[in-house]
Amino acid sequence: MYKKRRDAYLNNINDQSISLFFSGVSPQKSNDQHYHFSVNRNFYYLTGINQQNVVLMTLKGNNEAHSYLFIETIDPVKALWDGAGLSFEEASKVSGIDLTHVKDILTLKSFLNGLVSTNRRAAYGFIESLYLDLERQSENSAATQAGQFSSYVQTTYPYLNIKTNQLVLAELRTVKDEQEIELVNKAVDITYKGLNRIMDTLKPGVYEYEIQAEYNYVLNKHRTDTSFDTIAASGQNATVLHYVENDSKILDNTLVLFDLGVDYEFYCSDVTRTFPANGKFTKRQKEVYEVVLEANKKTIEWLKPGITMKEFNDYGKNILIQGAKRIGLIKEDAEISKYYYHSLGHYLGLDVHDVGNYSKEIPVGALITVEPGLYIAEEGIGIRIEDDIYVTKDGSINLTKKIIKEVKDIETYMNKN
Repeated sequence: MYKKRRDAYLNNINDQSISLFFSGVSPQKSNDQHYHFSVNRNFYYLTGINQQNVVLMTLKGNNEAHSYLFIETIDPVKALWDGAGLSFEEASKVSGIDLTHVKDILTLKSFLNGLVSTNRRAAYGFIESLYLDLERQSENSAATQAGQFSSYVQTTYPYLNIKTNQLVLAELRTVKDEQEIELVNKAVDITYKGLNRIMDTLKPGVYEYEIQAEYNYVLNKHRTDTSFDTIAASGQNATVLHYVENDSKILDNTLVLFDLGVDYEFYCSDVTRTFPANGKFTKRQKEVYEVVLEANKKTIEWLKPGITMKEFNDYGKNILIQGAKRIGLIKEDAEISKYYYHSLGHYLGLDVHDVGNYSKEIPVGALITVEPGLYIAEEGIGIRIEDDIYVTKDGSINLTKKIIKEVKDIETYMNKN
């Protein structure tokens, strides 16, 4: 699987080039403490290896291409404290890279020097470009391993043309294979169980963080983690898109918006549901909820490959506009911006807000969220309904379909006892 992905990557970059991908390292937290390690997703996508301080090199030379892996040798003393890490043989097996191409990371710079020196040109040709995983969206890209290595190369090999491979990987990662969808489905299944526990325990008088703790309990039981900071927003808190304090008491006759997800072997779910605290929607809450639900369901039904992100956003937004007019929330189309102020969805995968070329049409195999919402601060109502949709050649498949969202289903479930 990982070799197939590396081959696809190599088919999309220039000849006579070297590419480097760094797994990353844990930043220091304080004194001898470090933050939890989170592997670089592009590196993981191409290798399947979850370990610090590992480098993937791909080489595209004279009519041939090769992959190399640079990894730390096992230190017996370090192994007593932190674990041994992967052996060369284990790294080879996981990544699918030939064992003879797995090398000590201390030899990376000398190996690179050999590739670009004159005595190796007969074998690989004149290397012109070095592709690095430079994160253009990050103001701190110089602090990354790729950024630091870029500075080293510019000084040592000024004739090499440094390029970023971000867009190439973004487009490749947009199209999910069967194994990726299987992992997302496992994340969704745990999310489903977590949301059911939320409905089982939600009631007026408890605090938002208490319900969040119930969700976390389910994730802990499955040895998984959240894919992003959980939003458990009651009443007017739900009109703040990125509310994460989760410290308010949940009052009677209010709605509670839960935007949450699961990280299952680095693949993410991202689901939003909005529930009545006491198990029963008021007339007004139901009225607004049904507008958002209509936008959610109709957009999912309409979503298909070949449409642009703009068309996707405009389609759902227009349904919200017509619904908001119907319930007397707005009179003019432009007024919708007061009550709906985010895009309709985003790509999903190894990251919650996954990489992808948003200027291109949505391809077959994309995984995208559909999450319309309405936020009426003056009424203390915030509603969003979000599903994870797999785009197929025939339309779309709702991976989160079993997570209930109809008014009658929610009320029946929450009042089953």
